[in-house]
Amino acid sequence: MGSSTPTATDAAAPAAPREEILDTIAAQIAAIDELIGVARHSVRVFDLDLSDTGWNQPARIERLAAFLRRSRLARLEIIVHDTRYVESRCARLVALMRLFGEAVTIRRTGPDARGAMDPLVIVDGQHYLHRFHVEQPRAALGIVQPQLAQPLIRRFDEIWAGGEPGVQGSVLGL
Repeated sequence: MGSSTPTATDAAAPAAPREEILDTIAAQIAAIDELIGVARHSVRVFDLDLSDTGWNQPARIERLAAFLRRSRLARLEIIVHDTRYVESRCARLVALMRLFGEAVTIRRTGPDARGAMDPLVIVDGQHYLHRFHVEQPRAALGIVQPQLAQPLIRRFDEIWAGGEPGVQGSVLGL
């Protein structure tokens, strides 16, 4: 029997489908936080190195941890061209990776994807942020847009498939 009382999960769901063009990095940072807030199953990220959009901020890490705690099946998949920033400046993100083991993966792009310059965040296969080019701050945000997300999902899958091991969640050999 259904209930008309919203649950905590329902309360975080987006009210309505929408598309927006974002003109600033600050707007993208806020959009990424919004996307993580509505995530239920997967957050997939492609970026050059994660340095521009707040991936080590305490509030972002807490949002990611809350997302990962919601379900044992939740996954955070990140692929970057260069892992040096993550390794040297994203201690909170690496700690999250250690804490959630198999749920968090950070890879490095392979040679076939090194020319990709359009960062992506895809959530649950239906919400997305797509920065058109890393040298420009403009991006598209889609909430409840599964049809528009499909080409971005295919692009992410291609980049991911050619990826290489990246940041490890454990320290070995000490």
